[in-house]
Amino acid sequence: MVTVPSQLKGRHFTRLLDWAGDDLRAVLDLADELKAARACGEKIPLLAGRTVALIFHKPSTRTRVSFQVGIWELGGLGLDLPRGELQLGRGEPARDTALVLSRYVDGIVVRTFAQSEVEELAAHATVPVINGLTDEEHPCQALADAMTIRERLGALEGIRLAYVGDGNNVCVSLMHMAARLGIDFAAATPPGYEPPKEAVEAARRAGGAIRLTHDPRQAVADADVVYTDAWTSMGQEDERDERLRAFRGFTVDGRLLRLASPRAIVLHCLPAHPGEEIAEDVLYGPRSAVWDQAENRLHAQKALLALVVR
Repeated sequence: MVTVPSQLKGRHFTRLLDWAGDDLRAVLDLADELKAARACGEKIPLLAGRTVALIFHKPSTRTRVSFQVGIWELGGLGLDLPRGELQLGRGEPARDTALVLSRYVDGIVVRTFAQSEVEELAAHATVPVINGLTDEEHPCQALADAMTIRERLGALEGIRLAYVGDGNNVCVSLMHMAARLGIDFAAATPPGYEPPKEAVEAARRAGGAIRLTHDPRQAVADADVVYTDAWTSMGQEDERDERLRAFRGFTVDGRLLRLASPRAIVLHCLPAHPGEEIAEDVLYGPRSAVWDQAENRLHAQKALLALVVR
């Protein structure tokens, strides 16, 4: 029997640091239960009769499919609302969209460019708003990351996590998740590609053990988790050649991985570019937890929805 605590009902999930460590652990605990129930074929209709709007301004595989499947598996309806089919795409203010959708649906998931758009929707919606990705943050990915780490290594507190690559939205949410859950976090980026200073300072204010370096070897030494992401994200295609030059030497390959703990796992939020940020034999190798990580998007987001949708 799955038990869903009620204290998080109605909460927005727009920035990871808005949630306390105990709140995040509640999501992870429920995610574990829902994953086990699904493996046994048990149906858990925690969203029966509920409708969740899915507003996607960016292409998506994992976020879109995991949310739509998750809502359906919980007995609800996921309403796909591409930007081009909304008045939002023709200039209607996010405030008006939030006010109207709140009269129709029980929750809103938005994947967009500007963090400010998600914040404006949340400021005016009377139903929970979930950040499915912005240029600044990717908090749902970080939930799945934490779930995978705990699943593979048995704990979170005291784990050494090394991030190698661009100090982007994934890096920021991962760093904030680490701060909330007691994970030691190190990020290795080329000069000029560090995570935003304000995001680092926020993680440290939250009690995070945060280290920044320009040397992947320093970050990965004795790490329990080695994490990477694409060097060129959506909207940065014009920078690709420049980024390939800047990130030379930052590939997570067997040579780098030998510096990590013998039990280390490798994570990547996908899509991956074998031969760039990660070697093919590492991505598909025995230390890769990437595919469990991708699956856990489904379970973590189901738990999040079950906890916040009224």
